[in-house]
Amino acid sequence: QVQLVESGGGLVQAGGSLRLSCAASTTIFSINAAIWYRQAPGKQREWVAAFTSGGATNYADSVKGRFAISRDNAQDTVYLQMDNLKPEDTAVYYCNLEIRQSIGGRKQSYWGQGTQVTVSS
Repeated sequence: QVQLVESGGGLVQAGGSLRLSCAASTTIFSINAAIWYRQAPGKQREWVAAFTSGGATNYADSVKGRFAISRDNAQDTVYLQMDNLKPEDTAVYYCNLEIRQSIGGRKQSYWGQGTQVTVSS
């Protein structure tokens, strides 16, 4: 069973940067698509960044130009580079990956455990 392990969260001052990682716990065949979400206290979970099976990347307007999603296929890892962080970016960040575990296997969706990002003003 694949598990996703998130890391990279922490406390940073406004204007700073963090890079979140979302790594598969076992060797997989491919990451088909990925979405990063976040949930701030008292708010609904919202999507932040994504890449599709076709390779396109999309960003929420609130993070466009500041965040970048990428992946390392050799490491079975997806990243979220966050630059010029703002206090309103404070939230728990979750990754959601669509993974194919083996050649010819079906695609399945997995969630990371979440990582806290706190941006101080």
